[in-house]
Amino acid sequence: METAARPPRVAETSQKFRQQFDASPEGVWAAPGRVNLIGEHTDYNDGFVLPFALPQRTAVAARRRRLGCEWSVWSVNQSDGVSFGAEALVPGAVPGWAGYVAGVVWALRDTGADVGGAELLITSDVPVGAGLSSSAALECSVVAALDALYELGLGPMDRALIAQRAENDYVGMPCGLMDQAASTICTQGHALLLDCRSGELEQIPLDTSDELALLLIDPHAPHQLVDGEYAARRSACEAAAAELGVAALRDATEDDLERLSGDGRRLARHVVRENARVLATVDLLRRRDVAGIGPLLVASHESLRDDFRVSVAELDLAVESAVAGGALGARLTGGGFGGTIIALVAADEVATVEAAVSAAFVSRGLTEPRIASTQPSAGSGRVS
Repeated sequence: METAARPPRVAETSQKFRQQFDASPEGVWAAPGRVNLIGEHTDYNDGFVLPFALPQRTAVAARRRRLGCEWSVWSVNQSDGVSFGAEALVPGAVPGWAGYVAGVVWALRDTGADVGGAELLITSDVPVGAGLSSSAALECSVVAALDALYELGLGPMDRALIAQRAENDYVGMPCGLMDQAASTICTQGHALLLDCRSGELEQIPLDTSDELALLLIDPHAPHQLVDGEYAARRSACEAAAAELGVAALRDATEDDLERLSGDGRRLARHVVRENARVLATVDLLRRRDVAGIGPLLVASHESLRDDFRVSVAELDLAVESAVAGGALGARLTGGGFGGTIIALVAADEVATVEAAVSAAFVSRGLTEPRIASTQPSAGSGRVS
C-alpha cells in the first residue's frame, strides 16, 4: 500500500518560480484536494455534505505585476504556460486548466475586488481525474494567493464562494459548494459538516487513531463531469423539486416520493435518504463510533449505483471487492462517472483488503488499482 503523497515542496515551488519568471515570489499558498466521506449529489439540492481535506495539495507561488493588467500562469505538471489580459475575463475565453485560474480572476474582479496582474506558478500532487477535486484545489489556492497579494480581506467562506463561481460561471461546471468549502475551510483531524442551504458549518471529529484506516482506491476509471451528465442530474433534481412544489429536494420526504415517477422518483429517493445518512454518520462520529459508519457508506454507494446511476463498473468492483475482503464499508466519492472510492478498514485488515481488491481486478484482466491511506487534513492557506 502506498502512503498519501506529501504536499508539494515549498522550496522547490519557489525555485521553479524563480526559474520561470526570473524573480522571487512574494509567497506560496496551497489548497488541498478533498474526499467526500458521505453526502453525494446533495449539495446542489440544498442538503448536507461531509467532506474532509486531503494531504495532497496544489501550491501556487505568486507575485504581483507592478505594471500592466496581465496574468501569466505556468503549470509545472502540465509543462505549459498561459498569459491573458483583461479582455480574456469573459466566461469561457481561456480554455483548459488555465480557465480555472482565469475564472478566479474574473470572479474576483466581477465582485468589485481590486485585483491587478500577477505571475503565478502552479505545482500539485492532487491526482487529476480521480474525483478528488483537483479543480477546487487549483481554484482555492489561486484565490488564497490573490486575496493575500492584493489584501482583499476575504473570509474563508468568501474565498470558497469565489472559487465556486469561477467553476460554475466561467468554466461552466454547475457544481455545488462542497468541494471549494472543503478545500478552504476543513481542519486537521475533522470532516466538515456543511448545510448547503444555510451555510452553517461544523467541524466533526474523524479520528481513526491506530485501530482504523481510511483508504483511497483509484481503479483507473477516468473522471469527467463537464460532459453533460452531471448537469443533467442537477436539472432533473430541480424538475423533481418543482413537481413536488418544494424549493429543493432537501425539503422532500419519504412520503413525497410516491408523488413522483420515473427518473424523478429515483433521484429524489437518493437525495432524501442520502441526507439522512449524512446526519446518521455525524451522530456516530460525535459519539466517536467511527467503525459504525461502515454500513452507511455501503448504502450510499448502492444508492448512487442504483438510484442516481452515476457509478461505473470499475467503482462497483472496487467497492464490492473491498467489502468482501473485510472492509467495514466503502463507497464511490465525488460526482461519479469514474473517480475513486473511499474504504473504511480495520488497521489489521488493510493488507487483506488491498490484496482482495487487487486480485479482483487482475482476475478480470484489469489494471491493479492504486491504493493509498489518507487522513483528514487542513484547508487552504499560506505555506511560505
